[in-house]
Amino acid sequence: MECELVKLSNLSNDETSIYSLFIEDENKTLFDMFIEENVTNHKAEVEDIIKRLHNIGKVGARIDFFKVNEGAPGDGVCALYDNPNSYLRLYCIRYGTQIVILGNGGYKPKSVQKFQEVDKLKDENYFLRKISKEITQRLSDKDIIITNDFKDFEGDLTFNFDDYEN
Repeated sequence: MECELVKLSNLSNDETSIYSLFIEDENKTLFDMFIEENVTNHKAEVEDIIKRLHNIGKVGARIDFFKVNEGAPGDGVCALYDNPNSYLRLYCIRYGTQIVILGNGGYKPKSVQKFQEVDKLKDENYFLRKISKEITQRLSDKDIIITNDFKDFEGDLTFNFDDYEN
C-alpha cells in the first residue's frame, strides 16, 4: 500500500498544520475514512472532533486536546476525543503544538478497558506507530525536514507499507 503525507488546508491555520495520509488504493485520506466510517452512527461526535480540529488549527495542538502516550514512548501517537467522556477516538501523531498527523480510529465500547482489545483500534494505532517510526528515521536521515517555522514537512513524504488493513 502506498500512501502520502498531505496537508489538510481546510483544517490547518495560523498556529498548526494538520496532515493526514492519502491512501493511494482508497483514493482518500485516513481522516476521510474515519469520517465515513463513523458519521452514520456517531454524527455528533464526528462533528465535535471536526470543530476541535478547526480550533487546534487556530490555537495550536496543545497537549490538553489529546490523550497522550497512546503509542510507544516518544513516538507522539495520541488520541483525539470529541470530549473526555467519549468513546470515539481519532488517532494522531503530534509534533509539538504546530504539526498534527491525523490517522483513523473508531469506537471503543464502554465495556472495553484497552484499545488493544478492539482489532480496528489496535490496527489503526499500530499503523500510526509505523508511520511515526518511518518519519523519525527520515528526519534523522534528512530525507524529510521540518520547515523553519516548524509548521510543515518537506521532502520524501511517500510511504509504502504492504501490511496495512483498514
